[in-house]
Amino acid sequence: MKIRLTIAHLLVILLWGSAFAGIRHGLEGYSAEHLSFLRLLVGSIALVSYAAITKMKLPEVRDLPVIFLFGFLGFAVYQTALNFGEQTVSAGAASLLVSTSPIFIGLLGRIFFKERAGKRYWTGAAISMAGIVLISIGSGGGLELGIGVLLILVASFSESIYFVFQKKYLKKYGPLPFTAYTIWSATIFMGFFASDLSAQIASASIGATISAVYLGVFPTVIAYFALAYITAKSGASEAASSLYLTPAASFLVAWVWLGEVPTLLTIAGGMITLLGVSLTYLKGWSNSAESLSDIKG
Repeated sequence: MKIRLTIAHLLVILLWGSAFAGIRHGLEGYSAEHLSFLRLLVGSIALVSYAAITKMKLPEVRDLPVIFLFGFLGFAVYQTALNFGEQTVSAGAASLLVSTSPIFIGLLGRIFFKERAGKRYWTGAAISMAGIVLISIGSGGGLELGIGVLLILVASFSESIYFVFQKKYLKKYGPLPFTAYTIWSATIFMGFFASDLSAQIASASIGATISAVYLGVFPTVIAYFALAYITAKSGASEAASSLYLTPAASFLVAWVWLGEVPTLLTIAGGMITLLGVSLTYLKGWSNSAESLSDIKG
């Protein structure tokens, strides 16, 4: 059991850590929106196969509007905004910016569920903001937050909405079926770009296309299976804890895969950002651990 859990943790960390480098590589041959659509399309096909083998039940008709909304926010907006952001932000820096999700989750909990935000939360948020500014400077954005940094923060905020409000439906359908429903719905939204996809595939390099397929199968599908296994065997809190190593894996993969070497400012900003995020997480938001157990790259 311990060996299987360790392997599952490593899969989650490495696969989601590699997603950011995969996006940067995929963007060498695809536009941000087409890369998102192709990734979702590949993931959807893989999940259709899984659904057929396991005889997965379809969602209730009355839940379809909510599922489509979750798919739009949690996958279509998240992936597209992240892709656009990574056009100017390195893979490692992007993973650090996405890791600010607990800040947004805590804020949403405060607004919609009247959860109390203590001094530790606001201190952590302020520290994280300082770290984000340093990451922006290290990414060439100067003292102002560059458009790429802002777009990745939009992606982080969008997925945070998805995390905070999905709890009811996760309990109703289960993590894997609900994830499949939302990915399918996101693919339908991104189908708006289907007409130009064949031309993009024809003009893209083989490496960029392989990256897109890799993103659709491994970080989008297999990592979820591993995370669901961890959650089922040891709970959401342990599943969430491993995700704090994702940025480290992202920097390592980006260095090996893309030759990206982070600047000292980016590293310093990342450490400060993670410190701030840790303060908000350690505060013990009731929904943070459960929500973070579904985070993705």
